[in-house]
Amino acid sequence: MFTVYYVIIGIIAFFLATLVLGVWLRSHRTQIEAEKSSRVMHFFFFAGLVAPPLIAIFYPGLTRFDALLDLPSLPFKPFMLALGIVLAIPGLYFLGVTNKLLRSLGSGTNAFILTRRIVNDDIYKRTRNPMSLGFYLFALALGFASNSTFILLAVSLGLIPAHIFFLKYFEELELELRFGESYLEYKRSVPFLIPNL
Repeated sequence: MFTVYYVIIGIIAFFLATLVLGVWLRSHRTQIEAEKSSRVMHFFFFAGLVAPPLIAIFYPGLTRFDALLDLPSLPFKPFMLALGIVLAIPGLYFLGVTNKLLRSLGSGTNAFILTRRIVNDDIYKRTRNPMSLGFYLFALALGFASNSTFILLAVSLGLIPAHIFFLKYFEELELELRFGESYLEYKRSVPFLIPNL
């Protein structure tokens, strides 16, 4: 049960950190404060949204959550496994290609080494948040592939909404403060999440 609480507390802590640092950044609107608060938010991202599922893979195991909580598992297990695999492929692709682009074109990474330039090439021409889209697809894939009602609910009702709140309430302001008009122009011309074709 520890891991169940850790997953739920991690999502809540990430949401609250987004709220608090978003309010704080609105009253300290400088590039330096945006960089500092971004590093703090990335800590909460990894501690709250990444570490709990990684721990859950080993303890209690992704397929054991429903039994611990006395929840029915998802129906149609072979179909759910296939759906998980289908979602994992683009999810992993987006995660991989965005990390490569942030290093090569943005002179940074996706977390503590902040990018120095707006990355607006390749997949970033089609969506402003391809890494987040990949993260959501892969998280949903874990829920489907493990046939877990709890994981699917935690991802779709907790993790994804909390992270979208982070993107809209914190990260867009943080990027605007760090990159100014170049980010605002990019924001006007490229969709938020769903890629344009």
